[in-house]
Amino acid sequence: MSELICIAFKDSGTADRVLDELRAMETNYVLDLEDAVIVVRDMSGKVHLKQCVDVFGGATVHGVSLGVLWGGLMGLLFINPLAGLIGSLAGGAGAGAITTAASEYGLLSDYGIPDNFIKALGSTITRGTSAIFLLIHSAHQDKLLAGFSRYEGTILNTSLSGEQEEKLRAALTKQRDRATAKN
Repeated sequence: MSELICIAFKDSGTADRVLDELRAMETNYVLDLEDAVIVVRDMSGKVHLKQCVDVFGGATVHGVSLGVLWGGLMGLLFINPLAGLIGSLAGGAGAGAITTAASEYGLLSDYGIPDNFIKALGSTITRGTSAIFLLIHSAHQDKLLAGFSRYEGTILNTSLSGEQEEKLRAALTKQRDRATAKN
């Protein structure tokens, strides 16, 4: 079962740095990110969303590749491979345009973290700050918490158990505690 974690940070760049570290952890098989979205609220108060995970999993590239292959084969059957290739490329481009337009107008299902939830919770962060919304399929908890301990953040929302949430809160306050101890 996937876990939802939403964390706010005191500046507009920390969420990006956290995501970079999480992506490195993902390549090292420490976690499996199902969805990730960064929310930045600029100084004028406008909320910006950055979708960070391809929820279609490269389906467009795969579809175009198959289209080119089948178009070429159909063209060979009818002794005109160039026409088959051009037709398959046009069909792939058209399908991509339709998919993009449909997703922009909310006609496709929202995979991962619902955009309405992100916008509503993202609008609660203060100006000049950022937040990260994570849907984590699986993770090595100790290594993930060690990664979070480098950043100071505030938990906005989670689906974690009370004990897990408390461990995350402690990890997010370690950086603040280190800074206080130095002064």
